[in-house]
Amino acid sequence: MAYRIFLAGAAGAVGKRLTPLLLEAGHHVTGTTRSAMKAEALRATGAHPIVVDALDAEALAQVVESARPDVVIHQLTDLPRGLDPSRMAQALVGNARIRDEGTRNIVRAAIDAGARRLVAQSIAWVYAPGPEPHGEDDPLDVGAEGIRGVTVRGVVALEDQTLNAPALEGVVLRYGRFYGPGTGTDQAPEAVPLHVDAAAYAALLALDRGSAGLFNIAEPNAYVATDKAIAELGWTADFRHST
Repeated sequence: MAYRIFLAGAAGAVGKRLTPLLLEAGHHVTGTTRSAMKAEALRATGAHPIVVDALDAEALAQVVESARPDVVIHQLTDLPRGLDPSRMAQALVGNARIRDEGTRNIVRAAIDAGARRLVAQSIAWVYAPGPEPHGEDDPLDVGAEGIRGVTVRGVVALEDQTLNAPALEGVVLRYGRFYGPGTGTDQAPEAVPLHVDAAAYAALLALDRGSAGLFNIAEPNAYVATDKAIAELGWTADFRHST
């Protein structure tokens, strides 16, 4: 079945790999970016581009309403190109704001526009210390301090708002650490690796598979278990797009 999709963060690392998958599956895609130049690149793929900042609640509400989406996909981040170490500490504060305030704006806009499902990007490496591999029911590291604490609080805000939004089926994809096209590295990280194409594939599957809730999405590793995503979404870590 073809859906109307509103993809927030269509020009990001996952968004750029996800957009062609959605279009090839027959879906109509409205994709957001904050850059006019990136909007033209999105248009060239066949998506309908929108230049908007998710922190501008009023503007976001207007464009989501116009898109009339069946499903909203939240792939927004605010991180420096190539994950520049010299800029990461400051960037992680902005990224946490996107996860909190940006998610709040997306949820409200999705509800007002009549969307039925919200699929949101989270991360899989902020579980509290405990037996491994971690399942989705394990607690997050809410006692963390410093910049990790900032990150965890942003994740908690994103996940709570996604999963508890009235009238929306909230699906949270807890992604591993990306590698592959657009991520700044082709080398799989040692801890919780995830190819960006496999991340995009999980979002595609989550349009209409799986119950509302949390899913760990990562290659086989000792830190998190991915049995739920494999069983409910039919996901595989081996997926790669042909282009």
